[in-house]
Amino acid sequence: MTERTNRTVLLRGGAVYSPADPFATAMLVEGEHIAWVGSDGAAQAYAESADEVVELGGALVTPAFVDAHVHATSTGLALTGLDLTGCPSLAEALERISAFARSVAGAHSGGVLIGHGWDESGWPEGRPPTLAELDSAADGAAVYLSRTDVHSAVASSALRELTEGLTGLTGHHPTAPLTRDAHHAVRQAALAHLTPDQRRAAQRATLRRAAELGIGSLHECAGPEISSAEDLAALLALAAEGEGPEVFGYWGELGGVETARRLGAVGAGGDLFVDGALGSRTACLHSPYADAEHTGTAYLTAEQVADHVAACTEAGLQAGFHAIGDAALTAVLDGVRAAADRVGIARVRSMRHRVEHAEALDDRTIAAFAELGLTASVQPAFDACWGGPDGMYVQRLGAERAAGLNPFAAMLRAGVPLAFGSDAPVTPLDPWGTVRAAAFHRTPEHRISVRAAFTAHTRGGWRALGRDQDGVLVPGAVASYAVWEVTDLVVQAPDDRVAGWSTDPRSGTPGLPDLTPGVPLPACLRTVVRGRTVHQR
Repeated sequence: MTERTNRTVLLRGGAVYSPADPFATAMLVEGEHIAWVGSDGAAQAYAESADEVVELGGALVTPAFVDAHVHATSTGLALTGLDLTGCPSLAEALERISAFARSVAGAHSGGVLIGHGWDESGWPEGRPPTLAELDSAADGAAVYLSRTDVHSAVASSALRELTEGLTGLTGHHPTAPLTRDAHHAVRQAALAHLTPDQRRAAQRATLRRAAELGIGSLHECAGPEISSAEDLAALLALAAEGEGPEVFGYWGELGGVETARRLGAVGAGGDLFVDGALGSRTACLHSPYADAEHTGTAYLTAEQVADHVAACTEAGLQAGFHAIGDAALTAVLDGVRAAADRVGIARVRSMRHRVEHAEALDDRTIAAFAELGLTASVQPAFDACWGGPDGMYVQRLGAERAAGLNPFAAMLRAGVPLAFGSDAPVTPLDPWGTVRAAAFHRTPEHRISVRAAFTAHTRGGWRALGRDQDGVLVPGAVASYAVWEVTDLVVQAPDDRVAGWSTDPRSGTPGLPDLTPGVPLPACLRTVVRGRTVHQR
């Protein structure tokens, strides 16, 4: 639902998560901004003049979440179509593909069936479907199914035939999953068959789901290899209608400064690929994979990174890169440092250029992030999905290297700004689950407090955009917030001494929901974006 935004709304009788008053129970909103936070007793003075009084009944009010890395169309297609995330076996995946193909037969005549989420690393068969198995399950239809990390895919024979020049591209295999340029080509062929109405329906599904989860803002990471200019333009136009979360677009194209500006993007980055992903064995490493005799794929050199960062800095536009493996991160850091030598380190630092994912960091590269003022746009759910002693990370890298991935605590100690996201559809939109994943990291020394994780998933997303004043509930800030049904509010930190002091009223530390694994996550009752209610249960 939407409403005019010059209304005055008083919320009272709950808990307001605000640095302005750690004991606040009420909040006043005037139009698009927060006007006041304080106690229920003081709120009575505003009740008669307010257009609406919301009785919270003990509910928690927090800043709305910011998901700093999403792919809206692909997420919506997974939400509304064939999603193989969590599928327990190859046999079950083939059954789901077959059932989906039958269910849409006729409706997709001449089109392409698009699905996502298979992950052979956890299947008892230990392998993806063969081309023959996929063709049989799909009954000859054109099918595109991206792996969970979206850096490889299986494509049916019919889709391969629709993709011009496929066999001559790097990453092509006649029967196995496609990677690199071959994967990008079949993905573009599949997405080209989406009608504008199908694309809009998928994007609306993503925005609707985000609002239901208390997400008030999304960073769309678009680009010529991951989506299209038309896709980003359509999403930004849809978001501008004001019925859901705000969307800030990034355009990931080397030398794409002018295109980014024409599209209305806030940066020429996002998924500008320096490498691929660990699951698909395309993340670029200094040493070979534990389960393959190669080091992955390098898409960009340090010199190319330097040229792009320098051009973006000169243009006053944020740059950004997708980099997961340690060799890819070295290329990014060498390139950013070279750009700083050209245009000045102060100018580079002021732009807060981004690195997406940034998983394989050590003390040296973390220090370089801090030195160069880089923002780490990271996804804690990756560790929840693939970390631990039996996870995919260990399969690909071995236990020692896997234990070093996603070192959030060290990054915070070094002063590296964190912005949390999902990379949906790689992992689902799930903000509280993301905060939980960071606080209960599978490698204990990488854990951070719930409060720090919550900040990275709210204010961190705004800081990544250069908007330091937003993402908090204080007078004058934008009124983008969520209301949550909760039971107990607690303080959770890796260090028990910190948690113990923080629960003392003298510390003035506001509590957040208990995110201990196994405890139900908070339910969103209401989401408000710039004073407009975009979700209400």
